[in-house]
Amino acid sequence: MDWQLRQACYAGFRIVKHTILRNLPNRCMLCSQDIEQYDLQKPHSGVCQHCLVAGLYQHEVCLGCGKAMMLLQRYCGQCQSTEPIMVIAPCSYHQGLGELIAAIKYQQQCASLAALVQVLAIRVMDLVARDMIQLPQVLIPVPLHPNRLKSRGFNQAWLIAKALSQQLGIVMDDALLVRDVDTQAQAGLDGKARRLNCAGAFSLNLNASSLNTSSSNTSSLNTLSSNTVAKRVPYQRIALIDDVVTTGTTVNEISQLFAAEYVHVQCWCLARAEAPGLLK
Repeated sequence: MDWQLRQACYAGFRIVKHTILRNLPNRCMLCSQDIEQYDLQKPHSGVCQHCLVAGLYQHEVCLGCGKAMMLLQRYCGQCQSTEPIMVIAPCSYHQGLGELIAAIKYQQQCASLAALVQVLAIRVMDLVARDMIQLPQVLIPVPLHPNRLKSRGFNQAWLIAKALSQQLGIVMDDALLVRDVDTQAQAGLDGKARRLNCAGAFSLNLNASSLNTSSSNTSSLNTLSSNTVAKRVPYQRIALIDDVVTTGTTVNEISQLFAAEYVHVQCWCLARAEAPGLLK
């Protein structure tokens, strides 16, 4: 009887929710035009199809630096010599959709999150189909320090990773990577200050339930520094998940930890905020 009552309450809640959403005004956050058809099965609430498509990359880009390219290849000529971490994004932060991403992070306006995650997933699968990247075994959201998480109330990278995990069927591990230092916000810092700000800010949690800790010498260790070479991470390929990548400082700092474990790292984000002047 209790089970039937719960099912009835849940069904009633869905009906009420559906009715409210259908009767509330649904306007694009960018152009303020009405989004004519609201469908709970389609994640285009918060942004109209025109603005969404217009904000996506209209050309090939280097997966290293984000520079526009004429031909389909992983890296531009400059990046081919160093082969930096590949950053997969569906758009530039400066092409229009950045306003939506900022609204998620700073104003807790998540109406467009599902649509942005969907175009990221499409971008990923397109690159996989064209043999440009290989799918990772796990998605790892870039963590916030507990103090920052408490003040903000949520981690947007975790929300993105969770949605991608559900769409692509790739497991998410939010226990492996830890942010130990409550760093200053990167926005407004130059390249050198960003690198100093992130130095030593992260570690790998060896007590995470997903890790294989059967090795006899792991019981006395809680974290894995970038100097450790013994392989204790049960993945060979991971994707770091974040909302925006600017200089790649955070991603590069984290990748050093995984490089010590011989783990291949790529980064997936909602947008790239190209800022070549900050790379110095």
